[in-house]
Amino acid sequence: MKLKTVGIKNIRYPVKVREKSGGLQDTVASIMLQVNLPRDFRETCVSTFLAVLNKYQEEMSVSIFSKLLQEIKDQLQANSAHLEMTFPYFLEKKAPVTKTPGLMEYTCRFTGGIGEGEDFILSVWVPSTTLCPCSKEISQYGAHNQRAEINLNIKSKSFIWVEDLISLVESGVSCEVYSILKRPDEKFVTEQAYNNPMFVEDVVRKVAELVHARPDIYWFSVGVESFESIHKHSAYAFVDSSCLIEDTAEGNS
Repeated sequence: MKLKTVGIKNIRYPVKVREKSGGLQDTVASIMLQVNLPRDFRETCVSTFLAVLNKYQEEMSVSIFSKLLQEIKDQLQANSAHLEMTFPYFLEKKAPVTKTPGLMEYTCRFTGGIGEGEDFILSVWVPSTTLCPCSKEISQYGAHNQRAEINLNIKSKSFIWVEDLISLVESGVSCEVYSILKRPDEKFVTEQAYNNPMFVEDVVRKVAELVHARPDIYWFSVGVESFESIHKHSAYAFVDSSCLIEDTAEGNS
């Protein structure tokens, strides 16, 4: 029987990721690495996966990503190779009023393959604040707000920094999230969210519009989950590039 893929998953491994500032950030990635072997192969060698990971862990980038996959594919005589690497990424972020610095954690993922025409996918998960427009409209004072998480996945024609993708997402929300807030900062974010109420549908559309406006991004998907403060459930919305194509087609018909 021909198997679809074989490999390893949930391997936690130290890697260095290139920062936009020019440095290298140490982080720990959760890795899934798989290959599609020829029919006559009965087993693969886990040590080959780990040896190649160890060789390239000093600097993980898009260019290194493809070299790593090619080496594994060649060593195992595989038809294709696929790699997912999910890791926490930290950025210094200053509070909006007092400018107090603090580290913000974001989840990022590199996904790619070689041998089957797979493209490189860059993914980020960005926390934000949403404030309910309906709650604001019907209440005499106040409105319920909550933390939300936006997941953006892209394929691009040219290199895009993780930092730039995070900034793009944060520009499309009710209010950004910060790790450290003093009282003047807390006043600012509370009022900013109140003055910019958004449903999850609003956030997903806004982020999609911002991504679509970039000519270097040719495919994307956006998912937004709002962890509702007055409900037991979450609110969720999703859109991808195909939705924009369908909207354009309907508009021209």
